[in-house]
Amino acid sequence: MTLLTEDQVRDRAKQILHFENDANAFAGTGQLTSFNTLGKSFSQNPWKSNNNKPDGWYLPKNKNKPALILETKSSTKDLDDVAIPELQKNMSIVLKRYPNVMGIAYNGQDVRVFRNEDPGSDTFIEAQLSKTLENKDYYIKVFTDKPVDVNEIYTLTARINNALHFKFGIRNLYDRMIFTAGALVAVRYGAKLDPDDDYNVLQTSILSKLNKSLEPSLKQNLKLNNVIEVFRDIQTNFDPGQEAIKTFVNNINKISQSINSSHWRGEDVMAIFFNEFNKYKAKSDNGQVFTPQHIANFMYRLIDVSMDDSVLDATCGSGTFLTNSMSNMITEAGGPDAKKAKIIKQQKLYGIEFDKTIFALACANMMIHKDGKTNLNRVDAMTPEAAKWIHNISWLDPEGERDNDEYLIQNDNQLKPHHITKILMNPPYEHKYHPLDILNNVLDNVPQNTDAAILLPDFKLEKEGKKKVKHLLEHNRLTKIIKLPKETFNSEGVSVSIFIFETGQPTNPDDGIFTCEIAEDGLETVKNQGRQDIKHRWSAIEDFWVRTIKRCDTQADKSCQWITPDLKNYKQLSVPIPQKPFVIYDEDFMKTVMDYEMFKQNINSSKLQDALKQTVLYQSQVVENKQNIDIKIKKGVTNESIE
Repeated sequence: MTLLTEDQVRDRAKQILHFENDANAFAGTGQLTSFNTLGKSFSQNPWKSNNNKPDGWYLPKNKNKPALILETKSSTKDLDDVAIPELQKNMSIVLKRYPNVMGIAYNGQDVRVFRNEDPGSDTFIEAQLSKTLENKDYYIKVFTDKPVDVNEIYTLTARINNALHFKFGIRNLYDRMIFTAGALVAVRYGAKLDPDDDYNVLQTSILSKLNKSLEPSLKQNLKLNNVIEVFRDIQTNFDPGQEAIKTFVNNINKISQSINSSHWRGEDVMAIFFNEFNKYKAKSDNGQVFTPQHIANFMYRLIDVSMDDSVLDATCGSGTFLTNSMSNMITEAGGPDAKKAKIIKQQKLYGIEFDKTIFALACANMMIHKDGKTNLNRVDAMTPEAAKWIHNISWLDPEGERDNDEYLIQNDNQLKPHHITKILMNPPYEHKYHPLDILNNVLDNVPQNTDAAILLPDFKLEKEGKKKVKHLLEHNRLTKIIKLPKETFNSEGVSVSIFIFETGQPTNPDDGIFTCEIAEDGLETVKNQGRQDIKHRWSAIEDFWVRTIKRCDTQADKSCQWITPDLKNYKQLSVPIPQKPFVIYDEDFMKTVMDYEMFKQNINSSKLQDALKQTVLYQSQVVENKQNIDIKIKKGVTNESIE
């Protein structure tokens, strides 16, 4: 590690931040310029007689724009000791002119970023941004982007769906999804969709931009051409009319504004988007069950995925696990404009999907996020072709020549720097789609000690063929099973659990398996909008269960327990169903005693019951309020009140 002086750190910061004067701002770095001198650039000096000297500054001419202040130290000094107090002092000075200020402390290695909590406030909070120093535009964008209005996205997506369904006559829900995703991709890559264009011009504009945006990626992945083919094949049943086209285009443009916001986390919009288009679909035609967004995020946390991992989903469907992982990893890296975000998109996310239409949808989904599509493969996940592709992600070709220092050794083979480290999957559930064959094919071809979180029906491992389950458990250690609330996949009519494996190690009965049941997730059904966390309960529930499951805490909830799997008969491979306690009530005991007494005295219980009914109907004597009242109940009178 090269040690840098403070002057060297400052020079490096200037190059990275691009603190240079331009038409909109005064900017620079140095130790000789005071705030008093900087203030003379404005018509009225806001810092008159203030001789504090910042290490760097970006001061917009428009005072309503955010200002940036830099404080540097040598690489031998800790930022907490001196830099941050000096930085915040200078930020307070700048606040006399600017309502929004961001301060950057930098020592050539570490970066700490602070901003005022509210406009004009000198209460500073640390911003969770990139861990590496970025261009000034990256920091300015934090202030200028508007937060995403999730409720508005629901409304816009519903309008798009209805327009395509009823006005364009696109009956197939996947066609509607592809058409919408294609339009979002086109706008994302610069297409100007005009609400006054007719349908042919609209379709041509989208296709043209899709072709252009895919051109560089097709050199790496020819299968991406499926996106063009599927989009081109979409047919409308009738001319939608100008009003319907206007509705579609205007709403696409509005959603695109949210997608381009740095406040946008991919799942916020895409979860709504796919929920809307799938809400009328009771069950997937090809055995797929789409993963709810909050469950995808839960599984991401359960196996500790981070921005340094490489994630594989070998049955990726529309890409929920991949886009959710991308969103979380990029957030950890500092946002979509951080340097590492590009590496994450290009080298950290891998997916397989066999269905042509859904593969196209997954590609479009990744393209909406601007990248990541080149690592998607359209292949049957249980074939040797898929096995080879998965293997080649992680292992270097034995004949290849590379610097050994960049690679890890595992089983006499070299692992690539971005080898698979985590697996998130929701394979098809129905037997005819061979979910265990897929799972074995995937787990057999990733490195040892890879953590995998897999969604499967509760008793899948107890009901599948023993040969497949035997292979799975002899080569992978099943460590935990988490039963999800029954409502999670209620529309699919299936009860599901998360199965967590560690690859390359056999399941040992002596180790036990930690199991638990999440009784509820806090979501509620909203009319025409699916299940939503309208009361914001899931966050606390998720935190509780992530903590409980990672600690294997059997005291945290009554459902938590260790089980010993029966690997001879392949039983005890699911969360145990609690047995209802056996309870005897007084009434049950007395009835049994009476039945026995009547049996001993040879009394016919049926005749006794008839005799009692006759007595009650015609000759009963009722006692109320401790007074005897004779009531003669006449035959046929049944509605008189007794008072």
